[in-house]
Amino acid sequence: MKPINRDYKVRNFHQAKWDEPIIFELHQSGERGVMIPEAEEGIVSKVGDGVSKIPSKMARKKSPNLPEVSQARVLRHYLRLSQQTLGSDINIEIGQGTCTMKYIPKINEFLIRNPKLTELHPLQDESTVQGVLGLIYQLDLAMREISGMDYFSFQPSGGTQALFTMASIVRAIHDSNGEAEQRDEIITTMFSHPGQTATAIVKGYKIITLQPDEDGFPKLEDLKNVVSERTAGFVVANPEDTGIFNPQIKEFTDVVHEAGGICYYDQANANGLLGITRAKEAGFDMCFFNLHKTFAAPHMCGGPATGALGVVEELKEFLPAPIVAYNGDTYFLEDDMKNSVGKVRSFHGVPQTMIRAYSWIRSLGPEGLKQVAQTAVLNSNYLYHKILKIKGASAPYVIGNRFEQVRYSWEKMTEDTGVTTEDVQRRMPDFGLHYWTSHHPYIVPQPFTLEPTESYSKEDLDEYVAALTQISKEAYEEPEKVKNAPYNSVIHKMDERDYLDNPEKWAISWRVYLKKTGKTKVTSF
Repeated sequence: MKPINRDYKVRNFHQAKWDEPIIFELHQSGERGVMIPEAEEGIVSKVGDGVSKIPSKMARKKSPNLPEVSQARVLRHYLRLSQQTLGSDINIEIGQGTCTMKYIPKINEFLIRNPKLTELHPLQDESTVQGVLGLIYQLDLAMREISGMDYFSFQPSGGTQALFTMASIVRAIHDSNGEAEQRDEIITTMFSHPGQTATAIVKGYKIITLQPDEDGFPKLEDLKNVVSERTAGFVVANPEDTGIFNPQIKEFTDVVHEAGGICYYDQANANGLLGITRAKEAGFDMCFFNLHKTFAAPHMCGGPATGALGVVEELKEFLPAPIVAYNGDTYFLEDDMKNSVGKVRSFHGVPQTMIRAYSWIRSLGPEGLKQVAQTAVLNSNYLYHKILKIKGASAPYVIGNRFEQVRYSWEKMTEDTGVTTEDVQRRMPDFGLHYWTSHHPYIVPQPFTLEPTESYSKEDLDEYVAALTQISKEAYEEPEKVKNAPYNSVIHKMDERDYLDNPEKWAISWRVYLKKTGKTKVTSF
C-alpha cells in the first residue's frame, strides 16, 4: 500500500453519491412509519377529539397527499442525503464568505435540546416561562453592551427581515413626525448587501446608491451631494461586502442626521468588530446582528435564524412588539409601544438560536469576544497574503485596509485560461471544500469571497489555500479539467444558465412538479 503523504495538503476526497429519489417518490400506498393512536375516551370527554371543533370552512375535504413510507426507508433516505452534504462540521467552511460559517460549540446544542426548553409553548402564561424570558432578557443586555444600542428585539428571523423591519421603523418615524411623503429616499452604497436595497424598495422608497472610489470606499462628497430634505435614511454595511471598513463612517452618519435622516447599520458580519468598535459610537440609530453568523448559531438551511435588531432609546416605541422586560422581580412581555411596527414573525423569535448565542457570549466574556475579532482579522490577513501568491488571483480594494473577509478575484486567470470562478466553484467540492463567489451582480470581476472567522487554524487555512493553488495549476496546465468538474462530488455541471431566471424550470413543491410534468392527475391536498 502506497503511504499517504501528509505534507501534501490537498485531501483525497470522494463523496458518497446516491441516486436518491425525493421522499414523495418513495411513497408506497398503505406503508406506515408511525400509527397515531386515537384519543382515549377520558380525554375525549374532557376536551373533545381535537377535530370536531375545527370550523368546517377550515377543515380539509380530503386527507393531505403525504408520502406513505416506513421508518426504515425514511431513515435510509435522510441518512443518504446527509452523506451528500458538506457543512461546517465536515469541512473547512471559510468559502462561505459573508455568511460567517463557524464552529458551533456542541455543549450549546446539548443545552437547547433540554426538554425544559423544547416542551415549552409560546402561548404559556408568563409566570410559567420565567426561565426562558430571563435568558432572552439577559441576551438583550449583552447585545446592548456589544452594540451600544438601548433595546433589542429578537423577532426578525434573519438579517434581511431585520433590514425590512428597520426600513419599516424608518417609515413609521417619518409617519409620526408628518414627513413620510416628503422623505421618500434611502441612501446606500454599491458594496453593501443587496438586501438593504430590496427591503427599502418593498417599503416604497427610492434608492440612491453611492459608488466606490478607487480604494473601494463610498465618497463623503458624493453623500453630501445627494442628501436632502427627501432623505428618509441611510443604510450601510461596515465592513462592506468587499470586507473593508470605512474609516469615515461617523462623518457619513453625521451628514445624514443633519439632514433629518435615520441611520441604520447592517452588522450581519461583525466578526472583526466585537469589543473593538460599536454601532453607537459610529452614529447609528439602529443596527442588527445575525445570531446565526457572528454568535455561533447554525444557519439551519435557511432557518430558524435570528436577526437581532437594536435601537437607541428614542426608537424603542417603534420596535416590533412584544419585547422582554424586567421589573426587578418578574420577566414579562412588554406590548405597550405606541408606534410599534407590529409583529414581523410569529411569537417572540427562535429561543434555541438565542440561547446558543447567549451561551457563546457568556462562555467568552468581554475579553474573549475581543479576541474573536482579533483572531478573525489575523486569520483573514494570513489568508490574504497566501491567496495573493496563487497565480491568477488578486484582491481588489483591500490593500492596506483592516478586514475580516475579502472578496477576491480570478479575473487574471480567466483572461489567461478561460477558467471562470463558477468553474472553480464546481472543482472545489472534489477536494471536500465549499466555495462561494458573490451575490449578483458581480461588481468585482470573477469573484470569490473568503471569511476564515476565528474558528479555523493555520493548518486549516493552509489546506484551503492548497486546494485553490492546485486548481490554479490545473487551470493553467489543463483548463478543461477544471471546466468539466466536478468528478468526486455529488453536485453536477448545469448545461443551462437560466435555471434561476426561468419559472418554467422551477418546481417548488411536489404538487407543482406533478402539474408541470403531467405525470399524474393532481387531487386536492
